Amino acid sequence: MGNKYLILLVIAITLIACKKDKPTTPILEEEIAVVEKPKEVIEFGFKLNDYVVKRDTIERGDTFGVILERNKIGYPKIFHIAEKAKDTFDIRKLQVGKPYTILFSKDSLELPESFIYQPTKEEYVVINFKDSIHAFKSRKPIIYVEKTATGVITNNISETLEEQGLSPRLAYKMADEIYAWTIDFRRLQKGDRFKVIYTDKYIDDTIYTGVHNIKAAYFEHNKEPFYAFEFETDSTKGIIDYFNEEAKNLRRAFLKAPVKFKRISSRYNLRRRIAVYGYKVRPHKGTDFAAAIGTPIMATANGTVTESRRRGGNGNYVKIRHNATYETQYLHMKKRKAKVGDFVKQGDVIGWVGMTGNTGGPHVCYRFWKNGRQVDPFKQKLPEAKPISDSLKFKYLDFIKPIKYQLDNILFEPEIIENEQPEQTIIIQANS
Repeated sequence: MGNKYLILLVIAITLIACKKDKPTTPILEEEIAVVEKPKEVIEFGFKLNDYVVKRDTIERGDTFGVILERNKIGYPKIFHIAEKAKDTFDIRKLQVGKPYTILFSKDSLELPESFIYQPTKEEYVVINFKDSIHAFKSRKPIIYVEKTATGVITNNISETLEEQGLSPRLAYKMADEIYAWTIDFRRLQKGDRFKVIYTDKYIDDTIYTGVHNIKAAYFEHNKEPFYAFEFETDSTKGIIDYFNEEAKNLRRAFLKAPVKFKRISSRYNLRRRIAVYGYKVRPHKGTDFAAAIGTPIMATANGTVTESRRRGGNGNYVKIRHNATYETQYLHMKKRKAKVGDFVKQGDVIGWVGMTGNTGGPHVCYRFWKNGRQVDPFKQKLPEAKPISDSLKFKYLDFIKPIKYQLDNILFEPEIIENEQPEQTIIIQANS
C-alpha cells in the first residue's frame, strides 16, 4: 500500500514538472490598423470630398457651352441650363484667364453636377444642375488680421520692409496715402524710424491678398515725430482720413498724384531741352506720371469739369476747375470718363492712361494752374483738406487714446528684449 502511494506521488511530481517545463505559447496582441479619415475640404459651400473635382481657367475660344460639352453635357441641356441661370449670371461674360471648377459625381459615370466660376478672388458664381437647375452668387470668407511692424531706415523704406519680409504696399500707403504732404520719402535720413499698426487681408484663411489698411502709424523723421490715425469722418459716404494726435488732417486738398504710378518720367521744367528738337528749349509745364495703359486716372481734388475733349498734341484730356484759384488738366488719356459739367470728387476716376497726342510712352501729363498760371504742384504750399468738425473732434480724441497707447508701446527693433516676441496677429473680422 505504501509503495502504491509512493508511485502515485512520483507520477504527480513528474506531471507538475513537465507542465512547468512546457514552453508557453505567447499571446499575440492583435494589431489594429488605424485608418485616417481624409481631411474634410469645404469650398464654395460644397464638401469637395464627395466629388471628383476638376479645376481649370478660361482659355481663348472657351464659352460656357464649349466647356460643358467638353465635359459630357449635350447642347439641349446646356441651353436649358443657360436659360435658367441667366437671371443670376450672364454666361457670355466669362473672361479669359479666370478660374473655374467643375464638380463631377463620384461614381463610375463621373457626370458633371456643378459649374463654379470665379470672376474675382473673392467672388464666385455657382451653377448647379445635379437635380434641378439653380444658380447663385456668393463670396469666399474673408479674414482681416491685425499686425504690427517697426523699422529703422538705413537706405529707403522699401528696402527696410523687404529685409523684414513685409509687403512693399506698406511703403506705398505710408508715402502716398498718409504722409504724402508731411514727409518727403525721397529724402529720408539714415536713422529715421517708424512703427505701424496695419491689417492684412486673407481669403479662405490662406490666400493672402495684401495690406487692407493702416490703422495707425508713427514716423520719426529728422528726430521729429509724426503720428497718423485712421478715422471715418462720414459714415454715410464712407469718407476716411488720417489725422495726427491733435486732430489735424494730414492730407491736403489735392492728391499728390492723379494715378498710382510707376515713376515720374518727366517733371515740370521750363528749361527742358529735347534731342528730337535739336536740344532747343522746350518748356514742360506738366508732370508726367508713367503708368500702364488702362490705369485709372483720378481727379486730384473736388471740382467741376470744364473741358473734356481730344485736341492736337494733348490727345484726349480732361480739365477741372476746383475753385477760383486752382485748375488741373490730365492729358494723353486712352479714354475719357468725365463729361463737361460733371462735378467730380477727389479720387473719382475721370479717364484711363493712354498714348493719345504727342507721347513716346503710356503716361498721364498732369498740369496744374494757380490763378490762371501753370505752376509746379510739388513746389506749391497747397491748402489743407477740410479740418475735422468741432463736433467730431472730441469723439476722435477719445477714439485714438487706446490706439495711441498701443502704438507707443510697440518697441523699435533694437529695443525689443531678446526672445520676447512682439504681438503679431489678431483676427478682427471673419466675414466679408
